[in-house]
Amino acid sequence: MSPEPVPPPPPPPCRGGDCGEPFAQRAEKGDEAFRAGEYETAAELFRSALAGLAQPDRGLCLRLGDTLARAGRLPEALGAFRGAARLGALRPDELGELAAGLARALGPHERRPPAGKAGRAPEEAPSRGPSASAPSAPRDLLGCPRCQRLLHKPVTLPCGLTVCKRCAEPGRPPARRVNVVLSGLLEKCFPAECRSRRLAGQARSLQRQQQPEAALLRCHQALDLAPGDNSLLLLRAELYLTVRNYEQALQDASAVCQNEPLLPKGHHVKALALSGLGRSKEVLKEFLYCLALNPESNPVKKEAQKVMCEVFFPASENVPQNLTSSIQSRMLNARLKALCHSHVTQSPLEEGGNAGSSQDFFLLNQNPSEKPDVFRNTSSSVLYFVLGLHCEEDKAVLESILPGAPSTGLKRQFPNDLEDSHDLTAPGKVPRTEAESSPQRNVSSDMGESAELPIDAADFECALCMRLLFEPVTTPCGHTFCLKCLERCLDHAPHCPLCKEKLSELLASRNFNVTTLAEELIVRYLSDELSDRKRIYDEEMTELSKISEYGCMLEIKDVRTFPDGSSVVDAVGISRFRVLSHRHRDGYNTADIEYLEDEKVEGSEYEELTTLHDSVYQQSVSWFTSLQDHMKEQILSHFGLMPDRELEPQSNPSGPAWSWWILAVLPLERKAQLAILGMVSLKDRLLAIRRILVIITRKMNSRQELVTSRERNN
Repeated sequence: MSPEPVPPPPPPPCRGGDCGEPFAQRAEKGDEAFRAGEYETAAELFRSALAGLAQPDRGLCLRLGDTLARAGRLPEALGAFRGAARLGALRPDELGELAAGLARALGPHERRPPAGKAGRAPEEAPSRGPSASAPSAPRDLLGCPRCQRLLHKPVTLPCGLTVCKRCAEPGRPPARRVNVVLSGLLEKCFPAECRSRRLAGQARSLQRQQQPEAALLRCHQALDLAPGDNSLLLLRAELYLTVRNYEQALQDASAVCQNEPLLPKGHHVKALALSGLGRSKEVLKEFLYCLALNPESNPVKKEAQKVMCEVFFPASENVPQNLTSSIQSRMLNARLKALCHSHVTQSPLEEGGNAGSSQDFFLLNQNPSEKPDVFRNTSSSVLYFVLGLHCEEDKAVLESILPGAPSTGLKRQFPNDLEDSHDLTAPGKVPRTEAESSPQRNVSSDMGESAELPIDAADFECALCMRLLFEPVTTPCGHTFCLKCLERCLDHAPHCPLCKEKLSELLASRNFNVTTLAEELIVRYLSDELSDRKRIYDEEMTELSKISEYGCMLEIKDVRTFPDGSSVVDAVGISRFRVLSHRHRDGYNTADIEYLEDEKVEGSEYEELTTLHDSVYQQSVSWFTSLQDHMKEQILSHFGLMPDRELEPQSNPSGPAWSWWILAVLPLERKAQLAILGMVSLKDRLLAIRRILVIITRKMNSRQELVTSRERNN
């Protein structure tokens, strides 16, 4: 005869005074607390709402699990999801908060790469180290500031920064071409690694063409040149996955994770290799590492949720339980409800403590034979998990997946069945100095490259002035010139001086930023040559910056342009002027001027001027006639024929044309020419010309006499 059922004990009085609230009201308050970020309060409200129901609500169990995951109480969150699984099979998309909570427990947030870029390969990942404005190692100068590897196919951006071609605009073809100067320098300084990078590029191309065997061959050749290159190891692991060689893929991916624990793609490839080997727990661990490093990666999050369903909620547990309750099960259900009422008034679980610290839970633990009865009843089993009474078991489960995760509040355990429990590839377990080491340093010791770069002045020679590059500027077509040389060339034609590609956009924007890397290399390795080059530049600029007091307005007759960009301009002076003031505007020198005219004379002064004019003209003709034939030919080809004598010397406000022709031909210093140019008296200019002709004639005669005497002596 069956015993009489024992009535359940009455629930303890509610401390908060709201235990009598309807289910919907408590659930609504819980949702409001969740949205406000008060996850502890929301969790207790959801628990109390569940305790007030005759039958547990699956949706409320899921909300409780999400809330506990947000609060960082992961073992309890796992129990809440187990309760939901008792009421209906869990779907992967329902485990988003649990996945995010486990990822947050892994850390390390302060060293996580920027969102949206953390999932790229080493060649595409952003800079993870400090700025390389003053690198200590020579090799670092030629490193890409974005991927931290040795530059490959360097492209100079409009801002002057030089990066790898793949790093310029990932996924899109860069508008700029490879920097010719820096590309040649890389080939000179690092020939083995450059060849390795070329082989890697060929392997990726073959991978896109779905030729994994040929791509693997290129990878092997590249790794022979650079055995520790993480990007090559990662590429080979992907190729091994394609040919279903999961053991080799796992070996390469594990090496990458060991070298670069903060690289999400390394953990992702490792997870795929482990999945191929059927090692679900380790697959979940690697997916969670990926999610911890890049929380915004939705594809990885979905994969992690699928594996969580398999690991935490296997098919045997992830089904509803519809068994008929026995009398003993009803008794346990009542005791669990009473425990639920008392539990919501207590503080959250502390590390090492038990969720059910009441006497009922103690009795339940003291009688393990009662536990199977709990699981034979849906309501009892759900409350058992919701209350966290399965917390110790769930702690062990989480610890077996993520040993020692700091944010789970779990004891340090190292299960015997987990072969990599001392995993050093976990992001949170790597010292900062090792975690932040760049991929290029992993291979630098194996490359056998010299410490100092073999750079000479010929590596940085401007193709226009044939001197050392000064303020180097790189065009979109990849050619590098001195800033002033390029500006002079673009003044007459918007084309590259070397390849003739149109540079209209560059000319319109005037965005001539100095190529930072080229300038840094010149400063470091060619400091003496740079000092000489700067001195020459300063002298040229000083000479050009001087504004003469007097000038001449020119009339351009003809312009002949040559293929190299140079030109010959035929011009004739038409008027003189004196500079009153000058300034610099929009890159040009501007000035306020006044035109000069000769002072006219009359009477006896005019007759004297006419006589002097005719005399100096004849003297000039005689001097020119006395010159050697080859000298006369050169003068005539450059200055043209000497103008005829004018009948009226004062007909032109600037004086007779022949006088200016002879002044241009005579070997005078610039100062003497400017002094004569500023004279407003024709008589004074003619007298100056006569004195110059006398001096030159005497020198020519004395030189001729010396030559004659030497011939006589011989």
